[in-house]
Amino acid sequence: MGSEAMGAIDLADPDLYLGGVPYGALAELRRADGVYWNEQAQGTGFWAVLRFDDIVAVSRQPDLFSSAYENGGHRIFNENETGLAGAGEAAIGVPFISRDPPYHTRYRAFVMPALAPVRIAGIEERIAARVESLLADLPLDEPVDLLGRFTVPLPLLTLAELLGLPGEMWRDLHRWTDAFIGEDDPDLRQSPEAMGAVLGEFMGFASELYHARRKEPGPDIASLLANAVIDGKPMPLGEFVGNLVLALVGGNETTRNSLNHSVIAFARDHRQWDMLRSNPDLLAGAAKEMVRHASPVVHMRRTATRDTELGGKRIRAGDKVVLFYPSGNRDEAVFDAPDRFDVTRQIKAHVGFGSGTHVCVGSRLAEMQLRLAFGALARHVRGFEIVDDPARVRSNFITGFKRLEARLVGA
Repeated sequence: MGSEAMGAIDLADPDLYLGGVPYGALAELRRADGVYWNEQAQGTGFWAVLRFDDIVAVSRQPDLFSSAYENGGHRIFNENETGLAGAGEAAIGVPFISRDPPYHTRYRAFVMPALAPVRIAGIEERIAARVESLLADLPLDEPVDLLGRFTVPLPLLTLAELLGLPGEMWRDLHRWTDAFIGEDDPDLRQSPEAMGAVLGEFMGFASELYHARRKEPGPDIASLLANAVIDGKPMPLGEFVGNLVLALVGGNETTRNSLNHSVIAFARDHRQWDMLRSNPDLLAGAAKEMVRHASPVVHMRRTATRDTELGGKRIRAGDKVVLFYPSGNRDEAVFDAPDRFDVTRQIKAHVGFGSGTHVCVGSRLAEMQLRLAFGALARHVRGFEIVDDPARVRSNFITGFKRLEARLVGA
């Protein structure tokens, strides 16, 4: 099928993802035309980048393909027109994901020390203990919604530690995170009034945290951000809030949804789970496969800063260029049998954490949590059964879930 025929599909339509990522459509588009113009009913349209090598090439040229807020930011919609979370939140400053080098690099430099081995010494043991505690409260051999009992709290408890927050705050972090990523889901954003109330609650918390960490800084990420100095100026409250939102979303969505998608994948192919249980040494490589196969983030957007060419197409300055990671991670030119979930797959690179300048700063921590979670599950659980159709988040940005009922079969 040619790209002209496939062009009727709008990859920005959140309804397209309600049944899961449309991998079949992406594959047809990718094979026919790896860079194609996606028309939109409203808006100027965008170039959809679907092949692995093209995604990596764009990601490695931030001077040519900008993520900067003033150029529209990192989402399909223009952040400088509609707000960073698609709802005009003027109080939220620009996070470093929506900045280009050198500013992006400087902001990353303030976060990275909080993830250095000396700062997080012992975190693997603490995560392992949390995993065991959460699993101890999970019933076996009966239906349970894994989100509220396991896949949501685990990364949020880790994130709370990194931010220097009490663990019991994970439920608040969950509500706020869902609101920020759920601009297209009526369950997550029920009304402008409800969103305003959530935002007000979050802003109050963020302001209090900012001033507390300015007064008494510690080794946590919140302290490092609150006390960051860029070009001789302290980070203002608004930018602290924007980067805190980034930490909340980036620090848990990838891990949470890689967990969810992998449970579904193991339920579909029990042989993969049996293989992992019988050979725990596969876990390190399997964690990479989990992220590749899940591709928790659907897209990141760039804007061309000057005329160029990509995939044989002429890209003009000002054009939106949108990278579709689930497509890149299923590119048959890079991955053998890419739709197959394979815990023995040897992966040199994937784009589940992005690529280039903006690659996820917490990727190793995310993989650690996946490894520890499924390592513990392998000791306690003989298999997974999906009880009901998962309830997915209506989103063109996150391949997320609102409910995942599963049965964990006792070992």
